[in-house]
Amino acid sequence: MHVSDLDATATAELVRSGQASPRELVDLAIARIEKHNAELGAVVTPLYDQARAEAEHAPPGPFRGVPILIKDLCATVGGSLHTGGVKPLKDAGFRYAADSHLVTQLRRAGFIIVGKTTTSELGILPSAEPPAWPPARNPYDTTRSTGGSSGGSAAATAAGLVPIAHANDGGGSIRIPASCCGLYGLKPSRGRVSFAPYVGDINGGLVNELVVTRSVRDSAAVLDVLAGMQPGDPYTAPTQLRPYSAELTTPTGRLRIGVETHHTALDGSIVDSHPDCVAAVRHTVQLLESFGHQVEPAFPAALRDPEWTPRFLTLWAVGVTTELDECSRAIGRSIASHEVEPLTWALAELGRLISGPAYASAWRWIQHNTRESAKFWDVYDLLLTPTIAEPPVPLGTFKSTTDDPLAPIFRAADFTPFTPPFNATGQPACSLPLYHNAAGLPIGVQLVAAYGREDLLLRVSAQLEAANPFEHRATRR
Repeated sequence: MHVSDLDATATAELVRSGQASPRELVDLAIARIEKHNAELGAVVTPLYDQARAEAEHAPPGPFRGVPILIKDLCATVGGSLHTGGVKPLKDAGFRYAADSHLVTQLRRAGFIIVGKTTTSELGILPSAEPPAWPPARNPYDTTRSTGGSSGGSAAATAAGLVPIAHANDGGGSIRIPASCCGLYGLKPSRGRVSFAPYVGDINGGLVNELVVTRSVRDSAAVLDVLAGMQPGDPYTAPTQLRPYSAELTTPTGRLRIGVETHHTALDGSIVDSHPDCVAAVRHTVQLLESFGHQVEPAFPAALRDPEWTPRFLTLWAVGVTTELDECSRAIGRSIASHEVEPLTWALAELGRLISGPAYASAWRWIQHNTRESAKFWDVYDLLLTPTIAEPPVPLGTFKSTTDDPLAPIFRAADFTPFTPPFNATGQPACSLPLYHNAAGLPIGVQLVAAYGREDLLLRVSAQLEAANPFEHRATRR
């Protein structure tokens, strides 16, 4: 088996067993990136010299010598270019002075950072096509989107350029690219992974950090590395009483699982997902039933309320305003409208119009409806849905224009109706790569657990992976 076929756990075993050195693994990853990145547009900032130097003294952690990429958003790699997909930051050569907590922990675990990956501008859209960089391209079909906003990380991991990559999720940005690129993507519970030291939370807790992976065990092991509160955090998720990796072999018992493929459109109508996405869910239902789980049509009634979209967009618009203002402060001048996508500017201007009471009211409404929807998990252990409502879309689908600058966000809402609610509720959710359509494109399914129950998600995910091993058909050599 070629090293590009391995997940991070198996790659680390090469070092432990003496079959490869950290420097050899880093050199191989760099060679694959240099060979394939022009095609895929996954890596925007190479960090090769630093990676080779660090590989000579890799710490003895569980992932000693394993190459990893960091998404160019939220997490910081001290001294390296940090753009968030924003061209003015790129042009100014903006850098953070120090690693964020997440990056520090990854380094302590033995990971070697070989570069940074592309994201949509400020992580807004579910495709990685920022003005600052070339678009990330889906390794299954390079005319199609990787999903986003963690699209570069997903493309690189799916293609085997690295075995694992950092990602984050404020409306589906781990799960969406995982679905589009045939990976496993776990969004943890709100407060599970700290944003220290630079911020307490992002968008009031909508955003979460972890990775996209080629296996369930990798996500569990990295969550073991990253989970936990840091001094000054505004809140934290309930403490896990044993390692997440131990959950992979824990029996699940017989579970009751609700399933839904329909979603509420922007006009309030109830519509079904694309037939390929429905087929992926039906395939998963068959697997779950074969394990003895009870699966039946069900969905939290509170999440059907059409008010969810405007309330969520209220939070999102204010968040864009905040982030764009932060970018201006970072470079010491105001960013002008022509320097960002029309959508970004329109959302930021909309955010400036939202009053403090209106913002607080949106959060209060969401928190109330979160309590109502949480009652669903008193009856059901898990919820199963498509991850996205259609297969990976062509590049350019979410192109922003000055004529209709908000159109891409509404198109995105049609594409990704199943992921944002669980950023708002703070619940853990994952996308599993269990199905490919007739064109060979990966189609993910989403499982959602009650708040704090990553353990249950990982148990069932491992059960599904064992019965339906993940196929990584887009791996490059």
